Amino acid sequence: MKKLILALAIGFASIAPVYAETVPISGEVKKINVAQGKITLKHEAITNLEMDAMTMVFTVADAAMLTSVAVGDKVTFEADRVKGKLTVVTLEKAE
Repeated sequence: MKKLILALAIGFASIAPVYAETVPISGEVKKINVAQGKITLKHEAITNLEMDAMTMVFTVADAAMLTSVAVGDKVTFEADRVKGKLTVVTLEKAE
C-alpha cells in the first residue's frame, strides 16, 4: 500500500507543472541585484502562484533580463516556481 501511495504521489508531482500556466503581470522595479541575479518587484496578484499583490524579491531565469530594466521602470513579467524558487521567466518594460 505504501508503494502505491508513493507511486501516485510521484505521478501527480510530475504532472503538476503541466497545469501551472503563467500569466502576464504588471509591476514596478524597486531594486536590482545583478550579482545575485535577483529583482525586487512591486506587483499585482499572481494567480498561477496564488499570491496577493505585494513587493517581493524574485530570482530571474536569465541574468540578462536585469540589464533591460532600471529601478522605477513599469514592467510586465511572468513568474513561476523553477527548481523551488519563485522566478521571473519573462520580463519587459511596459509601454
